[in-house]
Amino acid sequence: MRKIRRLAILPIAALVLAACQNGDTGGGSPGTGTGDGSVCDSGDHDGHLAEICEAGTLVVSTDPAYPPQSFLNEETGEYEGFDIDVAQEIADRLGVELELTDPTFDAVVAGNWAGRWDVSVGSVTITEPRREALDFTQPYYYTPAQMTVQADSGIASLDDLAGEVVCVGEQTTYLDWIQGSLTLPEEAGELAEVPEGMEATTLPTDIDCAEAWRSGRTEDFQGWLTALPTAQGAIDEDYPVALVGDPVFFEPLAVAFDASVENNDSLVQAVDDIIGEMHEDGTLTSFSETWYDGADLTTQE
Repeated sequence: MRKIRRLAILPIAALVLAACQNGDTGGGSPGTGTGDGSVCDSGDHDGHLAEICEAGTLVVSTDPAYPPQSFLNEETGEYEGFDIDVAQEIADRLGVELELTDPTFDAVVAGNWAGRWDVSVGSVTITEPRREALDFTQPYYYTPAQMTVQADSGIASLDDLAGEVVCVGEQTTYLDWIQGSLTLPEEAGELAEVPEGMEATTLPTDIDCAEAWRSGRTEDFQGWLTALPTAQGAIDEDYPVALVGDPVFFEPLAVAFDASVENNDSLVQAVDDIIGEMHEDGTLTSFSETWYDGADLTTQE
């Protein structure tokens, strides 16, 4: 895995391209855990957790194309964002260093990672079908799934998109919602009804949809469904995008693990405990308020 701490400055379009490519890219800052009071320092461990403690490194997959969740800082060439802070805190509390890699999202949700990374802290939504390939912690935050349109489209409501084409990222819950196959945990709440005749078209990542509009492909699709923070980030960067209607559902986002790893139970439990502690001590709230303009997305509303 290639360290990225001294990569050249990259614009957002380049970040999107990087996220679409196969292969792993290591990076990020090393963990600061010293072992004092850490999970790895607390006693004997078994399975995958013991292997991580012995290696002294936690390899985490993330996605650099989703600011403010995760992105490459244009000045430093390092990963930053809410997910990066969460991943770093998990590594610190385990007592190991953090190494980041950026596989494609469909590779993450497909499972069978073949040991290329240990966990995913990449805003993966818990869905019932994904439980067949992945294990999850409790959610560490929730995001609204927000419909957007071109700023000058005149579309004023979700119902105005009946019979229209909506762009979504590949293998996302947004695609599942449009196709009528999305099954979230019961505690996630109700889903909005899909407008009659709405169809989906996919691009490799969510932000590619906004990029297509900005490049002049205004006739290809009339809507774009993504996470509200991603949509707002596009608006802030002067993409020709406007929010329309209320969120269509709320996504419970969790740390994910490869369910095919037979000796993973101890690691899943340890990280779930850490997420619980971060909820209780306010760490997750602090991270959320830092990256989401003072909003606390760590509880579902």
